[in-house]
Amino acid sequence: MKPIVCFLMLLSAFCRQSSAAEKPLNIVLLYADDWRYDTLGCAGNPVVKTPHLDQFARDGFRFTRNCVTTAICGVSRATLFTGQWMSRHGNPAFQAFKTPWAETYPGLLRANGYFVGHVGKWHNGTFPRANFDFGRSYGGTHWMTQPDGSKIHVTKKNEKDALEFLRDRPADKPFCLTLAFFATHAEDANPKQYLPQPESASLYQDVTIPVPKTATDAHFKKLPPFIANEKNEGRNRWHWRFDTPERYQQYMKDYYRLATEVDATCGRVLAELAKQGVMDSTLVIFTTDNGYFHAEHGLADKWYPHEESIRVPLIVRDPRMAKAKRGQTNDDFTLNVDLAPTILGAAGIAPPERMQGRNFAPLYLAAEPPAWRTEFFYEHAIIHNRDFIPASEALVRKDWKYFYWPDFKHEQLFDLHADPAEEHDLVADPAQAERLAEMRLRFAELKTAAQ
Repeated sequence: MKPIVCFLMLLSAFCRQSSAAEKPLNIVLLYADDWRYDTLGCAGNPVVKTPHLDQFARDGFRFTRNCVTTAICGVSRATLFTGQWMSRHGNPAFQAFKTPWAETYPGLLRANGYFVGHVGKWHNGTFPRANFDFGRSYGGTHWMTQPDGSKIHVTKKNEKDALEFLRDRPADKPFCLTLAFFATHAEDANPKQYLPQPESASLYQDVTIPVPKTATDAHFKKLPPFIANEKNEGRNRWHWRFDTPERYQQYMKDYYRLATEVDATCGRVLAELAKQGVMDSTLVIFTTDNGYFHAEHGLADKWYPHEESIRVPLIVRDPRMAKAKRGQTNDDFTLNVDLAPTILGAAGIAPPERMQGRNFAPLYLAAEPPAWRTEFFYEHAIIHNRDFIPASEALVRKDWKYFYWPDFKHEQLFDLHADPAEEHDLVADPAQAERLAEMRLRFAELKTAAQ
């Protein structure tokens, strides 16, 4: 072969590889509900079975300090789409966010040629069906009635719709699917709360779920008095689910059954991507909208700035990632505001100026990881009234956490190294006066920056 011909062939091959490397990635976001950071086998949970997500973590990269900036379904979803704190996107609960659709990641992806789908829970006002190529929004119940009158479990419907999107999508376009599960959210109006599929009934039958050490009446009474009372919704829901040992075991087992069902659906979606041969061109992310109290501090659900409420899973499988990085973990503070800019980065789209999160891909792609945040501002609006769910705010660091309850002008301070379960409030300790003053100042700065 002549040298010039050989050179041209090599040049052509290089150009094809460069083009493939620069090609926008497909995006699949697996987004579960009410599922905290340790509800995974790979995160050390000794009971829950999540084999597909555990394998996904071995094939990908897991962030162990991922948190949400507001721990409630609607706000967290608005933050997901906009990459903004609640203070900026303007949804304090379950309303439509105020950020223009053209500045959300689904809006930007579709405007740049992506085939964009949303399946499952929405929780941000009226679902904007026209803004998606494939849009199906539902949630609120575990069992749904289909047009023919038959019943289908919400997680099974999530699965069917997601697979339909993947199988029927146009082959000549990059795609983005947000699969927003309703599980493991409780069906609030149903006395059973968690209603898994019948085939899951045998799971966890012979297991005793460990009860958290802070799930005691004494720990409940350590909370500020405006939380430690029977009017508080976190306490109300504790009665629904956890106020007897028998109820705790039954409801936690059903909750874990729902989690295992979500894991199975995630596995089937991943298998479909592999079957289609697109795993090497697809960024897949698993995360959730907020954490969850499993009776810690005598509470249920989320909302407040405690670790159980604000820390959530984050697992990423990125085809750009070096093989040596697979199966590794990272304990930097990634946040739900970072999801939108990370997704846009994988598509080669610059984030809007008012998007506040950061693309976290360099934390596993860069030879020298970038400097990263060591703290963040947490916020949650009042829901209904201050007796029901009071507003809460916090400055969160790995070693210390400052709480502020604006409805009561009440402060708390916790040493997370010495007190990871947040049992001992040090706000009145004279030895912490200097630290408290510094954290108050920094809290005010980050609160202003979130607006």
